Amino acid sequence: MKQLIIISVLLIFATLGCSPKNGGTPKMDNTKNPRIGNYVKGKGYGKYSVATFAGGCFWCTEASFERINGVIDVISGYSGGNTEHPTYKEVCSETTGHAEAIQIYFDPALISFNKLLDIFFVAHDPTQLNRQGNDIGASYRSAIYYQNKKQKEIIDAKIKILNESTFNNEIVTEVKAFDEFWVAEEYHQNFYEINPQQSYVYNVSRPKVEKVMKTFNDILKPRYKK
Repeated sequence: MKQLIIISVLLIFATLGCSPKNGGTPKMDNTKNPRIGNYVKGKGYGKYSVATFAGGCFWCTEASFERINGVIDVISGYSGGNTEHPTYKEVCSETTGHAEAIQIYFDPALISFNKLLDIFFVAHDPTQLNRQGNDIGASYRSAIYYQNKKQKEIIDAKIKILNESTFNNEIVTEVKAFDEFWVAEEYHQNFYEINPQQSYVYNVSRPKVEKVMKTFNDILKPRYKK
C-alpha cells in the first residue's frame, strides 16, 4: 500500500502543468522579451509565410511543428494580450491577456497553411476552453492569430468542417487578427529538445509530439522519420 501511494504521488507531480504555479521550471529570466520583428531581424525570414498558433504549453507545440517538413523555424512566445514585453511569470499570473503561443515560419512551396491547421488541430484539444489538461487558465487557451484575410477564410472553413465531422464537442479556438508576438525567454526555446527527461516534457509533451509524428509521418523532416 505504501508503495502504491508513493507511485501515485510521483505520477501527480509528473503530470502537473508547465507553469511555475503548476510545478514547472522555476527558472526566470529578467531580460526584456523582444518583439518578434526585432528577434528575427537579419535572419532572412521575410521570404517565408507566417502562422501564429496557441495550443497550451508552447514546449509541446513548438516541438511538434519543428518536425514538419517545410517548417523553417518555430519560436515560442506570447500573443493575444495587452501588455508590452510580457514575461513568463506575468503571463502565468493571467494578468496580461496573453496566450502561450508559437510563431511558425514556413515555406509555402513545401507546406500549406491549410496543412499546418490540420497539424494544429491534432497537436492539442481545441474543444477545451482556457486549458489543456492540467494546464488551466486563459494563457493555455486554444487560439489562432491570422496574418491576413486569406488565412481567416481558411481557418473558418477548417473549423466548420471539423465541427461537423471530427470532434464530439464544439471547437472553442479563439480566432483573431494577429497583433503582436513577444518572444519568450531564451530558456523556453527548444525546451523539449534540450530537456527530454524533464518530468512534464517526458510525461505530457512527448505523447503529444509523438501523436503528431505518427499522424503526419509522411511529411516529417527526414531526420525524424522512423
